[in-house]
Amino acid sequence: MLDQINNYKKEIEKLEINNSSELEDFRVRFISKKSVINNLFQKFKTIPKKEKGKIGNEINILKNVAKNKLSKASIQLKNDGNVKNNFEDLSLPPLTEDLGSLHPIRIIRNKISSIFGEIGFSIEDGPEIEKDWYNFTALNFPENHPAREMQDTFFIEKDPDVVLRTHTSNVQIRLMEQKKPPIRVLIPGRVYRNETVSSKSHCFFHQVEGLYVNEGVSFKDLKDTLYYFAKEMFGDKTKVRFRPSYFPFTEPSAEMDISWKSGWLEILGSGMVDPNVLENCGLDSKKYSGFAFGMGIERIAMLKYQIDDLRLFSKNDIRFLKQFRGAN
Repeated sequence: MLDQINNYKKEIEKLEINNSSELEDFRVRFISKKSVINNLFQKFKTIPKKEKGKIGNEINILKNVAKNKLSKASIQLKNDGNVKNNFEDLSLPPLTEDLGSLHPIRIIRNKISSIFGEIGFSIEDGPEIEKDWYNFTALNFPENHPAREMQDTFFIEKDPDVVLRTHTSNVQIRLMEQKKPPIRVLIPGRVYRNETVSSKSHCFFHQVEGLYVNEGVSFKDLKDTLYYFAKEMFGDKTKVRFRPSYFPFTEPSAEMDISWKSGWLEILGSGMVDPNVLENCGLDSKKYSGFAFGMGIERIAMLKYQIDDLRLFSKNDIRFLKQFRGAN
């Protein structure tokens, strides 16, 4: 499909539009509802999920190239059709060929998905408005756990059993209820917590979690997987260490740090899936074991691109966003 996209780009660059008839032919071929680009978008729905990020970006670039060519040709033909008034107005802003770019959060999300996709993880998604069972209870959260308190979690007032999910772990529970192992999935998405990063309340951020459940899954499998991720994301020279930690849904649990500048920096939490969680999902904990991990996409993006202010991600400042054109 990438070859087809590149061929269309070359065709657009070579085409000459000398009159209104050729302009209309160009519009029908590349911009209309029956255009070749629209056909690409239809084919896009059928490609594997791990390829969607790269191919979708290329199709959007192709669409912008076609629109820019149509716009410039249209202006040129109008000017050429009225020679007496054909003059260059130096007060008008120049036409540019600036193309948009993916948001840095999306770029990092795609990169993480690609890394884990190369070792067999599929991408899954699930509801952002969730029942208590999937968000807390099935994950071994006790009734008095701080995460259930109003200052951390957004509960639906009319039904306190319904929440805005605080992590993408809810999808893990749904998948373990519905599928038999082996299960090897990556779950990126938006999650909601009431956290203050400035004078305003920060309501949501982006997270990605991974889950692998099968017979004989060990902590070594978890460490090898995360070592691979760290080196693919931050470079071969990156060092990794694990520190004991606590999460209700994993046992044992560990925070993972990477070597960063002159010290260590935490990037994610991980651990072996607690047997209670497996049993809650109808899986035999004596037969199956598994590991899980979770990280904030914003944190990885801030490290990767040396961003020093979390608020930049949501300000829509074009001076910030345009720096990521062509980033990977």
